[in-house]
Amino acid sequence: MKKLIAMLLAAMMIFSFAACGDKDGGDDTTTTAGKVVVITSTTSQGEEEYQAGLAMQAKYPDRVKSITWPAGSSTTEQMISTVTQEAADKDVKAIVMCQAAEGTIAAINACKEMGRDDILFVGGVCHEPPAAIGAVCDVCMLVDEIGMGTEVIKQAKSMGAETFVHISFARHLSLETIAKRRVLFQETCAELGIEYVEATAPDPAGDAGVPGAQQWIVENIPTYVQEYGVNTAFFSTNCGMQEPLIRTVAEQKAIYPQQCCPSPYHGYPSALAIEVAGHEGDVEWMLEAIKGKVAEYGNSGRMSTWTVPINMLFVEAGVEYALDYIDGKVSPAEGTKLDDAAFRAIVNEIAGGSAIITNYEDDNEGTVKNFYTILCPFYTF
Repeated sequence: MKKLIAMLLAAMMIFSFAACGDKDGGDDTTTTAGKVVVITSTTSQGEEEYQAGLAMQAKYPDRVKSITWPAGSSTTEQMISTVTQEAADKDVKAIVMCQAAEGTIAAINACKEMGRDDILFVGGVCHEPPAAIGAVCDVCMLVDEIGMGTEVIKQAKSMGAETFVHISFARHLSLETIAKRRVLFQETCAELGIEYVEATAPDPAGDAGVPGAQQWIVENIPTYVQEYGVNTAFFSTNCGMQEPLIRTVAEQKAIYPQQCCPSPYHGYPSALAIEVAGHEGDVEWMLEAIKGKVAEYGNSGRMSTWTVPINMLFVEAGVEYALDYIDGKVSPAEGTKLDDAAFRAIVNEIAGGSAIITNYEDDNEGTVKNFYTILCPFYTF
């Protein structure tokens, strides 16, 4: 794993951050000519992107500022207020948002209406329709949720799945990419002879909050296993549900192909009580540690993830590209702020060359050239 992603992972696990030199070995971190604001989810919804934002702030202390969206159920008005407040600073030349949840389009448009169409906008984990957000956000990123529609089921099948339980709620199922992936989940299950089961959990943004959604997981997963057997694979569309889902699946000796946002650090360490002191930032060690814990549960070969922490990649790639853009180190296509080749190179460097990067294909608009979807290899514990 590349040095930069190791630094991010270390920051996430030990909560201490020290400034590093810039990626070219120079001293660009001392300049204040053009700043980047990173806006991430709070820890309850996105621990990885939150810590990645802080890590990039530590790496570039004079260039990068990391903040969070309002805690709880954010409204469009709150998101507009958060983004426009940062855009009011004339030194801010780029804003990186991860997760770019519902309301991001309105927030970007509000900035442009106040005369800040000079700002580079980068979105990671984009919730709004790709063609719509791609029309206002300069660079958009998402796990390849369409590709996952087949790959997750194939992975589950390889681990012995006979049933696949898809856990979500109305708000997520209304999102274009999740809806399309759900159809592919169903179609691929049918092709591979796997029974597809739809499970409706409480929305973490609803009255019960994240605790209510997590409690639903703890109470209901054993019931599904009892009904369908241990060869049942589980997948949830929500980050906040991953920790209890991982732990309960391990206890029930069921199947867990991957998280909604795949990463060795998403849910697994806390779910399996892994002590990382002395091994911070060592991805290979973490993979082996998880493998050992899964073996202790007697569930080897039935749980997996990706080798690349995907949401951290989104934050890091967004910041690195933003700084290069501000400093004139990239050559955007005419009329855009996107240098496709430069951006792909940054993503591949962070991912260690393992990422499969494609552009989203919209049913009506065709290829959305600034909306990137990413797949990475599975690692089975």
